[in-house]
Amino acid sequence: MKMTLLYTYLHADLALIERELEESIQADALLLRQASLHLLKAGGKRIRPVFVLLGAKLGDYDINVIKDVAVSLELIHMASLVHDDVIDDAELRRGQPTIKAKWDNRIAMYTGDYIFARALELMTEINNPMAHQILSDTIVELSIGEIEQIKDKYDFTQNLRNYLLRIKRKTALLIAASCQLGAVVAGVPVEEHRKLYKFGYYVGMSFQITDDVLDFTGTEKELGKPSGGDLLQGNITLPVLYAMQDEYINSKVRNVHQGMDREDLEEVLKLIKNSGAIEKSLQISDRYLDKALAVLEQLPPSKAKKSLRDIAKFIGKRNY
Repeated sequence: MKMTLLYTYLHADLALIERELEESIQADALLLRQASLHLLKAGGKRIRPVFVLLGAKLGDYDINVIKDVAVSLELIHMASLVHDDVIDDAELRRGQPTIKAKWDNRIAMYTGDYIFARALELMTEINNPMAHQILSDTIVELSIGEIEQIKDKYDFTQNLRNYLLRIKRKTALLIAASCQLGAVVAGVPVEEHRKLYKFGYYVGMSFQITDDVLDFTGTEKELGKPSGGDLLQGNITLPVLYAMQDEYINSKVRNVHQGMDREDLEEVLKLIKNSGAIEKSLQISDRYLDKALAVLEQLPPSKAKKSLRDIAKFIGKRNY
């Protein structure tokens, strides 16, 4: 089942947002335009715009206003992906060459900066100080998360707290802000949009943990890149942390480096998958999912609330 079936009534508005995304990155500079469009055309789940729209559905919904928030949040996400690929020296994303692979690191960094700047420019259309404060706070945390990821690369001594704080900043807070900002701009009462923020945070944590698990359990065709790519790039995720509690696996994982043979990496991946670490990681994901659903129950009944619940369950249980 596709996630888009959970919110078919949003499809017309999401099609508008897709057109607005393409329009927003039409730079005068040919290289910037080509690189930005290359990333956009590679596709994506568009989870953040969906959450913006659903949050707004709880208030005074006006797509002509909300679309600027939805596009801005997706552009910020896109910009972070471009920068991530440079940091990770990644060649593939969603089965397509990354911008840094197709052009080079300099083009990628400027493209990421351009997309990010366009996001902020779009948000100036929103006359709501609270919305701008939420967004700026989120961007600060996201930036810290980027730096922490660089610092933590190939650091096999990091612990669970390091990991959870990193994915909070890298993923969960932007999803939380997406849920909240749509509601804020639509005039949803403070108590309700704060609950939406909590819901988004818990869903974001579950989403990232599940993503980290899929990096081990998915195929290259399903992932759009080789499995185990996170570990090879030095990103120590939850399954790795759990597997490293075994001394033998710990010693093997510590030998992982960027240029290692695929055959040697496959041996390490097999050890991690057979260690019980996948199951333990999914249990943590489920805990966050349960918290998200508990917060959501505190909101009044609505079609949007049902969609949020369905999406949360889909994200928590998704597989290929």
